Amino acid sequence: MVDFMQQALTAAATAAPAWLQDIQDRGRDAWNGTRLPTRKTEAWKYTNLQVLQQTFAAPSREAAKANVSDINLPQLGGPTLVFTDGLYRAELSSTELPAGLTLVRFADANPAEVEQIRTALGSALLPGRHVFAPLNEATLADGVFLRVAADAVIAEPVHIAWLTSGQHETISITQRLLVTLGANSQATLVETFANTTTGGTAFTNGITELLLDRGARLHHYRLQLEQGDAVHIGGVHARLGADSLLSGFHLALGSALKRIDLVVDHQGPGAHCDLDGIYLPRGTETVDYHTCIEHSVPHCTSRERFRGIIADEATAVFNGRIHIHPDAQKTRAELSNKNLLTSNKAEINTKPELEIYADDVQCAHGATVAQLDPLTLHYLRTRGVPRDEAEVMLSYGFINELVEAVAEPALQEFLKPLLANRFARDTRLTRHIL
Repeated sequence: MVDFMQQALTAAATAAPAWLQDIQDRGRDAWNGTRLPTRKTEAWKYTNLQVLQQTFAAPSREAAKANVSDINLPQLGGPTLVFTDGLYRAELSSTELPAGLTLVRFADANPAEVEQIRTALGSALLPGRHVFAPLNEATLADGVFLRVAADAVIAEPVHIAWLTSGQHETISITQRLLVTLGANSQATLVETFANTTTGGTAFTNGITELLLDRGARLHHYRLQLEQGDAVHIGGVHARLGADSLLSGFHLALGSALKRIDLVVDHQGPGAHCDLDGIYLPRGTETVDYHTCIEHSVPHCTSRERFRGIIADEATAVFNGRIHIHPDAQKTRAELSNKNLLTSNKAEINTKPELEIYADDVQCAHGATVAQLDPLTLHYLRTRGVPRDEAEVMLSYGFINELVEAVAEPALQEFLKPLLANRFARDTRLTRHIL
């Protein structure tokens, strides 16, 4: 077993509620037999985990008082839970809940909720699909349980903000979110990961599970805004019941390392999944997305669109897999990955995959890698647009289709200036595209 998390393992064992102890023990036993992936591990061949070769400490209780006012967060108006360095911040949260919605921390769960959590936790994780899942369980001292009752429609988005204060030189944060939607229910969920501009290397080990019953509809947005030395190894694992719909949007601004595994398992006929994603590393940052869409039953559909803009000497990885099982006849699945390199030293490793064992399916996949079109750039410059401003317009235009597809108006208004300013050294250059 690797020992870079020994302090966090010890701290979690004493901080967790009693009913989590057996889950921690299960995770610790599995982690004892785990070796960190290397460049010789196929799923990690382009991602260097050298940054984990240091000792990470558990957060101190002072995190509950940390100032995180400089972190820009979307203002969505619905129920909000805020965590700083993995610790709950009641004074920053708003937990007035509409009928049909349960939103509770693991530490505050009543006996009935504990039983629901124990039954569902880990059920969306397919074996071997997340190498850091045992570590997540071993260090799990708290989490969030979100339950939407059958037939309930939650009008306002639920927002969960996972913030890092920068108060610690090195810190480990375990994030766990369990979401269950009853039959024919509807909800919107926004997860935001962000850090302050000061100090430290934070390692976030995060897992989100989405369990959708028959006919349920979930819009899930996962915004990973951490920058600097932040390290985030996370996963989103979804299980879709019959006629359910999952619409996912993923954004990753670059940091020292971000690795996200997305696994969606269609378990009921008629289920549909939309996945859109944007990744924007720059400097020497690394962003790695591995997605897997499992079509296990007939008459399901999926559409996946990821776009990346890689600048400077940054590295991006995209591995998208569609797996059609033998019984999954009448499947329709599409995968598209497009990448824009704005520097001769930027790097993208993209690998779309189709694995098909049924004969009555419609599947398509593709990937492109390009640089800014010099003819288009020349056209804009001949129309009086300065070069820097033209480059911002073309870069933003490359991802604009996915931004415009965001269904939540308040979130779209938050994203537009955030993304446009990402490309501009002078924010005044964004005035023509917002």
